[in-house]
Order: sequence, then structure tokens, then C-alpha cells
Amino acid sequence: MQPRNGLKRRVGLSENASFYLLMVPFVSLFFLFTILPVLVSVILSFFSYDTVSMPTFIGFDNFLRMFTEDEVFPKALVNTLKFAVITGPFGFMLSFILGWFINEFSRGFRSFLSFLFYAPALGGGLTLIWSVAFSADSYGYVNNVLMTLGFTTEPIAWFRNETYNTVILMFVQIWGSMGASFLANISGLQNVSQELYEAGALDGIRTRWHELWYITLPSMKSILLFSAVMQIQASFSVGPTITALAGYPSVNNSVDTLVPHLMDVGTARYEMGYAAALSVFLFAMMAITRVLIGKVLDFFGK
Repeated sequence: MQPRNGLKRRVGLSENASFYLLMVPFVSLFFLFTILPVLVSVILSFFSYDTVSMPTFIGFDNFLRMFTEDEVFPKALVNTLKFAVITGPFGFMLSFILGWFINEFSRGFRSFLSFLFYAPALGGGLTLIWSVAFSADSYGYVNNVLMTLGFTTEPIAWFRNETYNTVILMFVQIWGSMGASFLANISGLQNVSQELYEAGALDGIRTRWHELWYITLPSMKSILLFSAVMQIQASFSVGPTITALAGYPSVNNSVDTLVPHLMDVGTARYEMGYAAALSVFLFAMMAITRVLIGKVLDFFGK
């Protein structure tokens, strides 16, 4: 029996060899461009490095500096959490609700609406659209409409005003970030077996809300997790759009987040060790949030 089992194992390995071989390019690139940079950042976060001189080991000094010396970090952290707490869950729920509603339409109309909602994620001119709409002069669309209707007598510098810039940028972030989550939810809704709904009807489910709670959400657990991860990544890594519209630093650092801050530290001041520590801290926040969301979604699978 032993030779037969060994033969089976050898045959199994030889049969799967082609699959392993096909995985080599992807795994190699994934390690080179994803795993390796993360490992290098973690290691570099314990060093002082300016890209010119040799790195100097300083232990946890970079992490202590965040909370004791860096005046911008607390503001950037609060702004990052603010964007994550508001735009992340809201974008996640909105993408699912839109997908749930659109899934009821016919295939052609559903495809058209799906394209419309996914288009913002494809738009390379995302910042250009909103910079023109909220331009600080009278030629900006919003200012022009408000002045024409008599709501204001002079243009408003939207992105230089702390009263308006956060709300506007959150809206822009939600508008441009939920495309991938929306498509994932549409795909998940399409793949829920209709037999489950029929069986639910026999078991006494009579309303759409009961179908959603007892059938749709548990059946889409993996898709919802993917959608949530995409929203986590989008909400915590918000930065380039804010910098393009509000500049860096923004007025009183009112909308500055961790991403533009660490980019400024690394690319403008060449403090690569401290920038690596900031990136590790941001990565840890995203990882913890991912675990918490996984725990919440486990509730639907019970």
C-alpha cells in the first residue's frame, strides 16, 4: 500500500506541475512589487535614512516621533480616520444598495446603469471635473450658479475654506471610489442561486427584507468582504485627490491625510526612515480595520 500512496502523490505532483509553473510569474511579481516593498518598509522604519548616507538604526524613535514631535501627524491622523469612518462605510453601503436596486432591472438596462456608476472609477480627469466645478472664480460652475441665483455676491474659494472643503472632498472620494465595490456587489447578486429564494419562500420568507437578511447577505459573504477591503483601501489611502484639489498643505492642514504627509516626508524632505514608519502605521490601521470588518461579516454567516 505504501508504494501505491507514494505513486499517487508523485502522480499528483506531476499533474499539478503545469499549474505551479503558470503561477510562477504572478507569484514572482507579487513578491517583488508587493511583499518585498512591505518588508523593506517595515525594516526601514527602524532606521534613519536620507537616501544619501548609510541607514542608521534608531529603534522605535520614528514611531515615537509621530506622537511627540510631528505637529502635522495628529491632524493627518484625525483627517484620515474621519475620511475612513465616513466615506468607507457610506461608500460600501451605497455601492451595495445601488447594486441591489439595479439588479432588479433587465439585463440591458442593468448593464447601462452599471457602466454609469462604474465610470467615475475609470475617469482619468476626476480631479479636473471637480476643480472646474468648484473653481474659486466666477467661471466655476457652482459659483456661477450661486451668483446668478443671487445666493452670493462674490465667488467662494471652496477648497481654501475649512467650512466647505471637507464635505466636498468626502463627496468626491465616495463618488470616485465605489466603482470596484459596486461591480463586485452586482456580480455577487447575480450569482445568488434562485433556488435559495424559492426554498426560502417555502420556509415562510415573504418580504424582500427577509430575503436580504436571511439569504442574500449570507450568500454574498465573500463578495461583501472583497467589497469592504476595496473600500478600506480607498478610504485610508485617500490623498492624491485631496492634494490635487486642495493642495498640500491645505489651509490649516484641515484636509491633509497620512498619505500626502508621508509623501511629503519621503519625497520632499527625503526622510525615508520616518516615511517608512508612517506607511507601516497606516498599513497596521488598514489591517486592523480589515480584521474588524471580517468579524462583523462573520455575523451574517451564522
